[in-house]
Amino acid sequence: MTARGFVGTWLCAALAAGVASAADGPAAAPAPLATVATVDLPRYMGTWYEVAKFPNRFQGQCAGPASAEYSLQPGGTVRVVNRCPLADGKVDQVVGEGRRIGPEGSPKLEVRFAPAWLSWLPFVWGNYWVVDLDAAYQLAVVSEPKREFLWVLSRQPTVAPAVWDALMARLRLQGFDLSRLQRADAKP
Repeated sequence: MTARGFVGTWLCAALAAGVASAADGPAAAPAPLATVATVDLPRYMGTWYEVAKFPNRFQGQCAGPASAEYSLQPGGTVRVVNRCPLADGKVDQVVGEGRRIGPEGSPKLEVRFAPAWLSWLPFVWGNYWVVDLDAAYQLAVVSEPKREFLWVLSRQPTVAPAVWDALMARLRLQGFDLSRLQRADAKP
């Protein structure tokens, strides 16, 4: 898939996440998704490795775990660079922008991968809520209010078994369907 195709799929995902978060379903919803209390955005910057995720169509071409690099920009926005390895050995990359929602320290952000000239459209922004984060900023979980998307991110490509088990227990308490979780280190 070309970089343009990758950007297009990320754009579709951002649109779908925005539409999904705006729609109300008639079924009884689980308790509202809880986030961590606060995120120190400068400490959150840097490289994160995807160690698990809920499968999604916009990462369908990835032949291995993705990574994300975040860098704080003037004005408080975040430059987001997502990379995923392709089956042919190449790496696809998409660049986006993140912005904090709420006051300083808020764990709720929005991210868009659509072109900057579309940033005025609310539906090009997808929710990026930090729902779990260790004190050392080495392990994070990102989701959105409907729990349709989930990424487990780590500063290292692997997570120790005891740390993983404790994290899974916390995510179960948050109401996530962990049967959907796909680990990056899982063998086909």
